[in-house]
Amino acid sequence: MQRRRVGTSGLTVSALALGTMTWSRDTNADEAGAQLDAFLDAGGTLLDTAASYADGGSESLIGTMLGGTIARSDVQICTKAGIRRTEAGGIIDASRDTLLDTLDASLARMGTDHVDLWLVHAFDPVAPVDETLHALEIAVNSGRARYVGVSNHPGWATARIATLAGRPSLSAVQAEYSLVQRGIEREVVPASDALGLGVLAWSPLGRGVLTGKYRDAIPADSRAASEHLAGFVAPYLDDRAASIVDAVVTAAQGLERHPLEVALAWTLGRPGIASAVVGARTAAQLTPSLAALDLELPAAIADALDEISAAPIGYPERR
Repeated sequence: MQRRRVGTSGLTVSALALGTMTWSRDTNADEAGAQLDAFLDAGGTLLDTAASYADGGSESLIGTMLGGTIARSDVQICTKAGIRRTEAGGIIDASRDTLLDTLDASLARMGTDHVDLWLVHAFDPVAPVDETLHALEIAVNSGRARYVGVSNHPGWATARIATLAGRPSLSAVQAEYSLVQRGIEREVVPASDALGLGVLAWSPLGRGVLTGKYRDAIPADSRAASEHLAGFVAPYLDDRAASIVDAVVTAAQGLERHPLEVALAWTLGRPGIASAVVGARTAAQLTPSLAALDLELPAAIADALDEISAAPIGYPERR
């Protein structure tokens, strides 16, 4: 698998990252282990998780694997902090104490003394940016994190925190990006390019919609049929997404490839993408994503997909 540099930093990661949001909840230990084996066999290295995934269950399962047959040196770990659990549910909290307490708990669950990339999970409009940056500085200076960045931040907030950062500088921004969600092209991608940040694209398959499996109905074993994930998929079960999915399916038929492979190849071919985070419930579902690594879309097909999926852009980005 190709290794890509994350922005202008010294960090290089595998072109695909293995997402673990469903691990320990919808994906049991056996399936997770089979996914990881297939991913490592394909040359993948980067595992993407978060303290909030399954209330820490995802990280705990990773820790079990690292305590077994998988060596810590075989994988790179990206985790995220900044979602604090309360009786009313999770709330965004990028304060210094919450970030560092969460990082320490993540390291304990995974049984490791450091993560390779640590991200602020979401933009916090309340916590002072200097305080958030101090937490990132402490994490790097103490050796608990090798590189740091942000996730799910708007363009202006990404630019602000990256500009104010001294040492360590920010290396990455993680954001949703796919043919059905191209919003980051307006400001996040230009800001990242200008400031030397690499983009990690989460949900490059449009929360599963770009696989084409929802064209006729909602499969009973799909995320859209899941009680806790139905709302996650619902935004892309509209007419606009359906027209994009139809175009992807048509392209896939012409190339004799799976629609998933076409959608993933499109994301991997976009400027500034350091890695695309793919998640699957089973090892069998992961296989087509690994197969997409050798697909380079013909220019005519890439252009056609660009045109049909283009996000509306107006003032002030374009006049």
